[in-house]
Amino acid sequence: MRRETQNVLLILLGGALVKIAVNGDYLRYVKPAQQPWIIAGGVVMLVLGAVAILRDLVTARAAAKAAALEPTAAGHGGHEGHDGHEHVDDGHGHAHTARSAWLLVVPVLAVFLVAPPALGADSVTRTTARVPQSAATTSAAAFPPLPAGKVVELAMNEVVTRAGWDSNGTMNGRTIGMSGFVVHEGSTTLLARLVISCCAADAAPVTVHLKGGAADRFPSDTWLKVTGQVVPGTANENNSYTPDFVPATVERIAAPKDPYEY
Repeated sequence: MRRETQNVLLILLGGALVKIAVNGDYLRYVKPAQQPWIIAGGVVMLVLGAVAILRDLVTARAAAKAAALEPTAAGHGGHEGHDGHEHVDDGHGHAHTARSAWLLVVPVLAVFLVAPPALGADSVTRTTARVPQSAATTSAAAFPPLPAGKVVELAMNEVVTRAGWDSNGTMNGRTIGMSGFVVHEGSTTLLARLVISCCAADAAPVTVHLKGGAADRFPSDTWLKVTGQVVPGTANENNSYTPDFVPATVERIAAPKDPYEY
């Protein structure tokens, strides 16, 4: 790859990293704690690319002055330039190779201009829902009573963990509020969230089974806020720790800026 292509890629990739870190699109890929590192990495790439371009311009100008003062015989075909790279002028396919290298700019531009959507229903249907590994070693005493209130707002990760491992039944009879996206599996309607440890590559779903048909009309990937009660004893290893949930209210909401749980 020629130096010009490398420098342009550095500038574009660095700019893309800074852009998604500033506008929040990075949350589709990694945890919020990674934002400073993404910004730092993008800034380093921008600086390296800018310094390399300036250095090449200075070198080219110095070479032009030297050539004007001390002309040399023109070579034939490919020859070494002042930057140590072979010039693409021999007519034997090198020009095609150089053009192909510029195609590497396309995926970088795609990230820069269009942020891919966050993982959704398709990821859930292709991955077995599971409770976080840490829950397997959590004792019932580790689940404190829920706070007072008519509706207790909980992350779905906590709802599934308590449903599968809290033998004290702290959610029994309590009205729980949570949000997630719809997943249809045959005749079953699930509400799901994806839990990540570091980045989207390690995302694992947690799900609840919405009973009663109140959410059946919503298409997959629709974000809902629901309130209702968990049916005790319905989350176990046989159903991948997916408790039954009887909704009292179902409200369609916009997808959150940060779609994952941690």
